[in-house]
Amino acid sequence: MSDTILSVRDLTVTFPSEHGTVRAVQNLSYEVHKGEALAIVGESGSGKSVSSLAVMGLLPATASISGEIELMGRKIFTLDDKQLSELRGNTISMVFQDPLSALTPVYRVGDQIAEVVRIHHPERSAAAAQARAVELLEAVGIPEPGRRAKQYPHEFSGGMRQRAMIAMAIANEPELIIADEPTTALDVTIQAQVMELLKSAQELLGAATVLITHDMGVVAGFADRVLVMKDSRMVETGEVDEIFYRPREKYTRDLLSAVPRVDLAESEGTASVAGAALRRVAEAVEATEPAIPREERPAVLEVEDLHRVYPITKGALVRRKVGEQRAVDGISFDIREGECVALVGESGCGKTTTLMEIMQLRTPQQGVIRIGGKETGSLTRKERQALRSDVTIVFQDPMAALDPRMPIGDIIREPMRVQGYSAERMAERVEWLLKTVGLLPEHAARYPTEFSGGQRQRVGVARALACDPKLIVLDEPTSALDVTVQAGVLAMLADLKTRLGVSFLFVSHDLSVVRHISDRIAVMRQGRIVEIGATEDVFSDPQHEYSKELLAAVPIPDPVIARSRRRMVLDRAAFEGAAPEDGSTAA
Repeated sequence: MSDTILSVRDLTVTFPSEHGTVRAVQNLSYEVHKGEALAIVGESGSGKSVSSLAVMGLLPATASISGEIELMGRKIFTLDDKQLSELRGNTISMVFQDPLSALTPVYRVGDQIAEVVRIHHPERSAAAAQARAVELLEAVGIPEPGRRAKQYPHEFSGGMRQRAMIAMAIANEPELIIADEPTTALDVTIQAQVMELLKSAQELLGAATVLITHDMGVVAGFADRVLVMKDSRMVETGEVDEIFYRPREKYTRDLLSAVPRVDLAESEGTASVAGAALRRVAEAVEATEPAIPREERPAVLEVEDLHRVYPITKGALVRRKVGEQRAVDGISFDIREGECVALVGESGCGKTTTLMEIMQLRTPQQGVIRIGGKETGSLTRKERQALRSDVTIVFQDPMAALDPRMPIGDIIREPMRVQGYSAERMAERVEWLLKTVGLLPEHAARYPTEFSGGQRQRVGVARALACDPKLIVLDEPTSALDVTVQAGVLAMLADLKTRLGVSFLFVSHDLSVVRHISDRIAVMRQGRIVEIGATEDVFSDPQHEYSKELLAAVPIPDPVIARSRRRMVLDRAAFEGAAPEDGSTAA
């Protein structure tokens, strides 16, 4: 077709390894047309990102590639590095998953955007390129773009860094934009803005877009066509409505059924794997145990009027205080035995600071923290060490939280050794813990690198359970996991909560997950809790405007619903380089 921007035919990519040849992509074929949005979806290791790097010509020299990739009539595999460099950033551009890694930390953001402009338009002066950089930052919704252009990447939030990456991607009005997991680990409101921004850029530039993601909710509201990959091969492809409503392959149906729905309560019969598994757990508990009212259950954690203020200082040699940042500003909540309370809110609202204040088991700056009725500020060193077994944490990144030099049996034993458990008791509990989290006893001799992401997170949960804790703090435990793996981890956590009576403090920005795991929810904004209540009450009838805003931003894996939801209005003239008439900046 004359409007074909990208054509991939029989693409195969292999890598050498110690265990033989790794087939990353096998016989992949697809086309992308002008103005079209194609989503490539699948679990980690399916070959999504490798295929996009092949299109960009960014695969390492060790990769063996066969097949054909044609971009605007030019065969990619016949071009040398200089010719590819002329295409990258001009005809084709890419938005990477981690903008902090993709941006150079020692150069100002404005300079990096201006560089993209000048490389492909050397006739432009440095001043003109800088002015264009400011225009682009304004176009993607960065407030005070002139000032922000002079800042470094570490001075931007995650969402702002991703916006800066999009500004670089659209700087030279490319024909094709590849977005590789552009919203992973972003808050739902920022995620919605970033995806709307990509959609508007595509429409205004007339560009084609390839979105690589495992988030089916994002796909429903963005893509025109979907390509499903599994184990390096294409499973099926079709129009977005066809894939979501009439999938032909079992794997596609499994992928869709694993997505928890924020718009459906358990009572409405959500079909998600996570929701169904959690519902089965709840029904089993109701059948064997009478429900005990929340007020009659003992409090595991009590937080009263908690504050955490950080001073803002200035000066190289003599530091002086010029202000303060109120990270946590007088919050109060409690968690009862066998209860899961979720803390939700955007990045910077104080969720993680709250967790750290609780986990330190020390006197807070202001307020009171009680665990099992004991004030943390009055604990002796010995009492504090003993209490460490009652309060444990599961971190967001299981690979960073597990020592790669230790087999997982030793990792699980470590907290028990600190608490003085005997060798016999530790051996018994390691086997029991591995079985409890869905792993095998023989896995104890393996190292973390030998496990998948979901299995490593299960190891983290086993370690947290090692000393029979009363409370487990879960800090974004499923944010980086595929939906199918996420469903298994959520079902496991729900089962542990009901069988062992352990309580959870669950921190997440994924409200779909929160709805299916938590009993109560506390919505945080700017260091304060703006709304707290039973999860179903908050989701079905949110009282605070901010809660409504969060819920409205959650992507729903249903194309009809996604298309009918309110789209955020962006300044379209800004994409063409024009500033708003009133001189204001985008919010």
